[in-house]
Amino acid sequence: MLLLSLVLMLLQLGRSCCGLPFYNGFYYEHVMNDKANGNGEVHFNGVKLVVETPDNAIFTFRGANVTLPCHYRYEPKLETPRKIRIKWSKLREDNTKERDVLVAIGLKHRSFGEFRGRVHLRQRGEQEASLVISDLRLQDYGKYRCEVIDGLEDESGIVELELRGVVFPYQPHHGRYRLNFHEAKKACEEQDAVIASFEQLFKSWEEGLDWCNAGWLLDGTVQYPITLSREPCGGKRLAPGIRSYGERHKNLHYFDVFCFSSALKGKVYYLVHPEKLTLEEAKQACQDDGAEIAKVGQLYAAWKFFSLDRCDAGWLADGSIRYPIAFPRPNCGPPEPGVRSFGFPDQGKFGVYCYKLS
Repeated sequence: MLLLSLVLMLLQLGRSCCGLPFYNGFYYEHVMNDKANGNGEVHFNGVKLVVETPDNAIFTFRGANVTLPCHYRYEPKLETPRKIRIKWSKLREDNTKERDVLVAIGLKHRSFGEFRGRVHLRQRGEQEASLVISDLRLQDYGKYRCEVIDGLEDESGIVELELRGVVFPYQPHHGRYRLNFHEAKKACEEQDAVIASFEQLFKSWEEGLDWCNAGWLLDGTVQYPITLSREPCGGKRLAPGIRSYGERHKNLHYFDVFCFSSALKGKVYYLVHPEKLTLEEAKQACQDDGAEIAKVGQLYAAWKFFSLDRCDAGWLADGSIRYPIAFPRPNCGPPEPGVRSFGFPDQGKFGVYCYKLS
């Protein structure tokens, strides 16, 4: 009993010595004078940290440099600067763990993964945390989180980055509905594109895309856009819109895919050649001209952004025969602009579309 009394007396002396507070045996130097509410939120001496990002999406093109704005402030304003940590991350379409993009403390920063060497902070003001991304890639579109961390304070905002591009349906050489989700992603990448998001498909539908074959999207769903209702495509009575099969098994189910491509650094052109060519001859002819045979995504991007218009069917890298029409006219297919396709001929001789870096 005497020993217990001595222990209690020593603890009481410890609490009063030097005026230092005691929390479960641990002294927290930075938060003792801060006010906490019942939810565990800490406001430093009544000061609130606020992070501001734009409400509207940022639009740009592949290959460009872009700044994602982010600013922070304290309410009320602090006279003495605080040492803060800034973290940028990219949200995933399937809501799994975010991808780290950049972290920074003061003048020191570190970038991660495919963003390494392509990102840095723009800090023109004392309370700016904007992210600069150089040489944008197709995979860079999406939502980014700007997070500002001050001790136990942690506030963030979201910036949406959109690439201006073109969505196109794609099926491989071996036919319709032959791709599982992973094969679909690879097929788009092989055509200088990425698998499209639902938002990109929806925007393309608003612009008139109509396609009756179901295709994979980035979120693992299978959907297709219909602007003119008809029997084989959901029925005449069903209103135009995006038809959905919902989420499908990424390994076991097989469909086509919707791909997304954006502006090009180079140019696509029809190679004027004295004679028609087989696929292998076409590849060699482009190489002899200092170029390479064009991919499907490159042809679509050239049609969309540079109004490439040619009424001559030509080989592409995947073995398909296509041609782009920006200005419809008789004997060049349907009355709407688009990239016409002749499928995948096993033999025959045609022209060729080449791609050359500027």
